[in-house]
Amino acid sequence: MDEATGTATWLDEYRFGLRFSEQGMVVSVGDGIARVGGLPSASMEELLRFADGSRGLVYSLEADSLSAILLDETESLAAGSEVHLTGRRLAIPAGDALLGRVVDPLGAPLDGGAPPECRTDRELEALSPPITARDFVAEPLYTGTKVADALIPIGKGQRQLLIGDNGLGKSSFAIDAVINQHGRGVLCVYVLVGQKRSTVVSTIETLRGAGALEHTAIVAAEATAAPGLKYLAPFAGCAIGEAWMNRGKDTLIVYDDLTAHAEAYRELSLLLRRPPGREAYPGDIFYLHARLLERSTKLAASHGGGTMTALPIVETKEGEIAAYIPTNLISITDGQVYFDSGLFSAGVLPAIDVRKSVSRIGGKAQHPRMAAEAGRMKLDYLRFLELEIFTRFGGRLEATVQAQIDRGRLLREILQQPRLEPLSVEQQMAGLAAFNAGYLDGVPLRDSPSVVHELQQAAANAPLRLDAARDEWRAQVRMLLDPILAARKQP
Repeated sequence: MDEATGTATWLDEYRFGLRFSEQGMVVSVGDGIARVGGLPSASMEELLRFADGSRGLVYSLEADSLSAILLDETESLAAGSEVHLTGRRLAIPAGDALLGRVVDPLGAPLDGGAPPECRTDRELEALSPPITARDFVAEPLYTGTKVADALIPIGKGQRQLLIGDNGLGKSSFAIDAVINQHGRGVLCVYVLVGQKRSTVVSTIETLRGAGALEHTAIVAAEATAAPGLKYLAPFAGCAIGEAWMNRGKDTLIVYDDLTAHAEAYRELSLLLRRPPGREAYPGDIFYLHARLLERSTKLAASHGGGTMTALPIVETKEGEIAAYIPTNLISITDGQVYFDSGLFSAGVLPAIDVRKSVSRIGGKAQHPRMAAEAGRMKLDYLRFLELEIFTRFGGRLEATVQAQIDRGRLLREILQQPRLEPLSVEQQMAGLAAFNAGYLDGVPLRDSPSVVHELQQAAANAPLRLDAARDEWRAQVRMLLDPILAARKQP
């Protein structure tokens, strides 16, 4: 007994008795995989401890041996090394201490700071909440991007896929969404899988410069990391966000990107000589992402009422949306935001193709005032895109058709937005209300972007209320817009 504290020591609790322990031996090691013999009691996803201090994760069980993913490896690890079972599963520290920190999938700091001091650990692999623990998505999650919040709304607890070719702005959209959660009580997790170090550093500095690291935890597995760490990174980020969700908090998690994640899983499976399927991916590749994304949901009030919204990113090749991994993720998620290379080349930013984008839940969670202003806007915009095709032939159009095309072009200019400039919902509503009321019809198309920008800046400081009636809203927008238009008419 410790006389100072009055607590029992390990010696007081020690009892004599016969104990059995298993000892295995490394048969071969290489490419981030260790083959081990002599551990018949090992179970899937159990942690292994090697004699040199390395750690591994049981990944495959065979009749007379097992294969393990190496989580960390020393130079002295070689065939013949001793291996012991730990009886534990892989877990990561989770809690508010991770806000503002950059960690690897094992929870080790990558930002040069001390290890985060969290009170609890969460296992990386966990069952998704049952149906009885879930509730309907009913609250909007604002991304700060006009075209998304108005035409492709996202709700808290939704899983919305960001899909498109490389370099079209998917990550910028996700970063804007994270930045826009500042002051909204939404905690964020940004997972970087298989990205170059320059991309990782750029993302961190962008979030830091915008003040978003205060409410964000970053989990990074760089392109040079072992395939096992890249495979575990999304599950580590999910565990961190899940801990906040279970405490009743709203959480946003970004997986950037799941294409690299699928490739890392394929690499591990081929190294273990699992039978390859379509595009050499293993047969359970769908289950890999399904069990990850199903953990994002809105919990019922009886289970805390927390939410975890997921924005997984997947890359296409030359716009091939019907490729294997993209179609898997489309079928798992609740909608997608599609980024088009043609729009990007034409200078339409963000390059979101409204025709191929859909939100299967967000409309039910959209704020009534935003829904009222958006109204038939998406249908009208889609109609404009169809009519605009006829203008390529240079024919003469009817006056009503020409008017629809003119308003469609005006709407396209209004919906454009520079990257890293997320807007509040009041700023977005000001532009939408001005368009719907026809206040911008007389503005030349080339001047409309600057007019809308000035209107949004004025709306940022105006006492606009979302619960105001439509006529009151439009009257306030008119008061903000009249001085802007008057200043442009002066010589």
